[in-house]
Amino acid sequence: MNPTDARLVRNTALTVLALVALRLVGATWTPLTFDEAYYWTWSKHLAFGYYDHPPAVALVIRLGTMIAGDTELGVRLGSILLALPMSYAVYRAAVILFGGQRVAATATILLNVTMMAAVGTLIVTPDSPLLVASSFIVLCLAKVLETGRGAWWLAVGAAVGAALLSKYTALFFGPAILIWLISVPKLRRWLISPWPYLGGLVSLLIFSPVILWNADHHWVSFIKQLGRSRVEDFKPVFLAELVPTQIVFATPLVFILGVMGLYALFKRGGGASAARGLINAIFWTVVLYFTLHALHARVEANWFAPVYPAFAIAAAVAANLTRWDRHQQRVVDFCLRWAAPTGILMFALLIVQANTGALTGYRRDATVRSVGVGWSELASAIETVRAHTGATCVLAPDYGTTGWLAFYLPKGTCVAQITQRIRWVNMPEPDAAQLSGKLLYVDEARPGGQPYLPSSLKDSFTRIERVAELSRKRGPLIIENYALDLLEGAKGDVFDRSPPPELAP
Repeated sequence: MNPTDARLVRNTALTVLALVALRLVGATWTPLTFDEAYYWTWSKHLAFGYYDHPPAVALVIRLGTMIAGDTELGVRLGSILLALPMSYAVYRAAVILFGGQRVAATATILLNVTMMAAVGTLIVTPDSPLLVASSFIVLCLAKVLETGRGAWWLAVGAAVGAALLSKYTALFFGPAILIWLISVPKLRRWLISPWPYLGGLVSLLIFSPVILWNADHHWVSFIKQLGRSRVEDFKPVFLAELVPTQIVFATPLVFILGVMGLYALFKRGGGASAARGLINAIFWTVVLYFTLHALHARVEANWFAPVYPAFAIAAAVAANLTRWDRHQQRVVDFCLRWAAPTGILMFALLIVQANTGALTGYRRDATVRSVGVGWSELASAIETVRAHTGATCVLAPDYGTTGWLAFYLPKGTCVAQITQRIRWVNMPEPDAAQLSGKLLYVDEARPGGQPYLPSSLKDSFTRIERVAELSRKRGPLIIENYALDLLEGAKGDVFDRSPPPELAP
């Protein structure tokens, strides 16, 4: 490696480390979202599957809390550090597919400054391990292309298996790889080779514990997630959300470069046909499916996570390998120069806004309900009421409130969701003594002075008393008002054990 390339590698590594450090600061300052608190409860009871997702996110959180404890940083530490192997995989893949350290450095930095990677690794969700696994899938397929060695298909299978342990959307890699092999003539020989099928077997073996968990739980997780593909009506209005949300998640300048790169790859504007075909197959397989999905249901912006490593490489091709006319080159040069500063600024502003609300004059915004600002103070007040009333367990109506209560109340406090018991099937239930005494029910306050209970439980207690109303605040803004009701004299089972909708007759 010549001195120029060595300096480029070093500067890229330092940039990635600086971005990781920035996320660590943001993670320490920002309270957990309700999903993160929920996934944290998973990490306390590791299993091969959960109602919502496969188990990788729980393992990532468990590793972080083993190092930094049950803190916001601890919950997020493993996820944020996953940006390091993700960056390595994208860098190496770009070098192999398109040659040169500059393309690789550009792809790595552009991926890291997207909101998908920056926020998607800070806010720990199944997308963070999926991003890493997706990056290694691209790398391992690039190694197949570079070496021609069948054994690399086993590594492809392992990477796909890891992606499947993260999120079921990794299933799209199967058809994407098949499309790649069929579309590139020189790769069709692999279709009659045992190696890709052995790689598929490796994926299946890695994923098999999730299959067994589902088999033991009436296939509920598969039904819940894969059932989203069922078409029940036609609502093309959701199409209008796709592009704006991806512009934000990619950041505008990276989005422009990525689109230009995809155009260049389609027009044969950079790289060999097999390299271009790989990026196109991964990107368009996922994007076209979710475009069709948006014709009948909402597509969440983070569902596109598997394509982001390929998208970042496409953006780097646009910036470094494609010949543009003078006007287009100005656009490319501008985007490349300002993409990283813009992404970093967007990330910093988002963290400030989520924690303070200052950028909207302390009014409500999209983050206000999902980020647990004010929950530490609220939980302290709830604990005071619980201790004063002598309640032996705190109940909540939904998984988000339950997760927040479990995380922010003193450790060891009995906390349970009164409905949707399938969400907690891997965890021990409160013992009979905890549920036979006074129970404190925490829910958003509603007008009329009466507590809201599921219909099956409205008459399940001999006495219900409103004992407090508390507010969760972000600065001067009241985010939510909570009603605390003391439940006494349970007439039967405290929990509503109705089957989830996926298993309802």
